Amino acid sequence: MRSVCVFCGSRPGTDPAWVDTGRRFGQRLAERGLTLVYGGGHVGMMGAVADGALDAGGDVIGVIPRGLVAREVAHPRVTQMDVVDSMHERKARFAELSDAFVALPGGIGTLEELFETWTWLQLGIHSKPVSLLDIGGYWSGLVGFLDHAVDSGFVGAPTRGDLIVDTDTDTLLDRLAAWTPRDVRPWLDASES
Repeated sequence: MRSVCVFCGSRPGTDPAWVDTGRRFGQRLAERGLTLVYGGGHVGMMGAVADGALDAGGDVIGVIPRGLVAREVAHPRVTQMDVVDSMHERKARFAELSDAFVALPGGIGTLEELFETWTWLQLGIHSKPVSLLDIGGYWSGLVGFLDHAVDSGFVGAPTRGDLIVDTDTDTLLDRLAAWTPRDVRPWLDASES
């Protein structure tokens, strides 16, 4: 594993622990020699993660749609900034550049990126680990819903098992590094998806 894509909010949220953990997460990526790939912003959780990595001497690649650059939310200090034309291109570029994916606290954009990336894993479009860093229980409601979706027969247990969830940064990064993909069965086989 050489690079980790982080999905997270463009807002800081209401709990200062989220931003603090985001900054430490970026720092730990740099200390482990891992490149951060993220949405390219200097605001909210995104800015905290990037600042943590940059301040620790890490490499940071931002991928940002042209329209957001025009709104002056692009981080001025990243190692590399890829400007793309659309959100679709942004996600494709994330997938090209990244060896693993982690969602930190965020809103609907974070959820959209997480679910598309996880769906791509389910469909065999990529074979890279997808995860949640559950800071202060932020993702507990979502994890409960996903377990309910399994119990209700709409998500297969193997697919649910593909989503790594942890509360500790280093443990999560160790799990991502050790992860091996399962054999992907045809996704229409309800017993395997």
